[in-house]
Amino acid sequence: MKKRAVKITGIVVLALVLAYFVLPQYARTALIYWYVGIDDYSIFHNRTVEANDPSPWNHHPQYNTLAIPTTYTDSMLQYRPIAFVIAKDSMLLHEEYWDGYNQESLTNPFSATKSIVGILTGIAVDKGFISSIDDKVVKYLPEFNHDGNDAVTIRDLLVMASGSSWNEEYSGLFTPTTAAYYGKDINKLMEQQQIIDKPGEKYRYQSGNSQLLAMIVSQSSGMTLSEFASKYFWTPVQAENNALWCLDHKDGMEKAYCCFNTNATDLARLGQLVLNDGRWNDYQVVSKQWLDQSLAPANYLMDKKNKPVDFY
Repeated sequence: MKKRAVKITGIVVLALVLAYFVLPQYARTALIYWYVGIDDYSIFHNRTVEANDPSPWNHHPQYNTLAIPTTYTDSMLQYRPIAFVIAKDSMLLHEEYWDGYNQESLTNPFSATKSIVGILTGIAVDKGFISSIDDKVVKYLPEFNHDGNDAVTIRDLLVMASGSSWNEEYSGLFTPTTAAYYGKDINKLMEQQQIIDKPGEKYRYQSGNSQLLAMIVSQSSGMTLSEFASKYFWTPVQAENNALWCLDHKDGMEKAYCCFNTNATDLARLGQLVLNDGRWNDYQVVSKQWLDQSLAPANYLMDKKNKPVDFY
């Protein structure tokens, strides 16, 4: 009986091992790491987004002299934050860190990266790399021209209304979101996406839309996304530290929907830039017109409840 149990156990283990090795590479990697985390840049290849004109924040006269009321900290701490930064009047008013993180710590803001990609797209329009957001995606990415994909415009990507087949599920082992995060050829993954609904009608949040925008910015400018970001965004806002953008493989493509790794005080420059209508000091980083469009609700779209979209 005991020998039989050992034999069965051995067969089960062997079957599991064989099953593991027939899985796609990205699925095997996902099983190894299991959960995504804010420090995942350490497990991926990265490209440096250089900060070539660093300048520290000016400190507010009341810098770190005010305590956050416990009514706020109690609710905030349940989300296990590692950093909390407040800027007021274009000056740093408060910063606080937890769990061993500090002002120099790089972490992943995940989908806040999409806002960065949106701004980079606006800069590409301002600079003339992209002639119009009503251009078809296939004008810049001809490899995407299959199965009716030629109907999608850059505007459709920006407002999350591409009609793509992308499945925005985070817990599934075989979803494109998992494949994008752990896979090694994100461009090929994007080329495989199909348009299954008429673009420009229904809002559907999809990380693949931001990834396509990044590919367009890179293709139209002739730069890597990180080079473009360094030259036209990160250096002009005078970030103090280089950022790291996770890649799908060594010298590969940036994971543009999720993985711009920076520290809290430099990330706060993104918010300040928006508050300043796209200006940093005396330099217009991105046009006010672009930000006005970006922050306006796309109310011509229908949400999942079939109601007009009332958010940006």
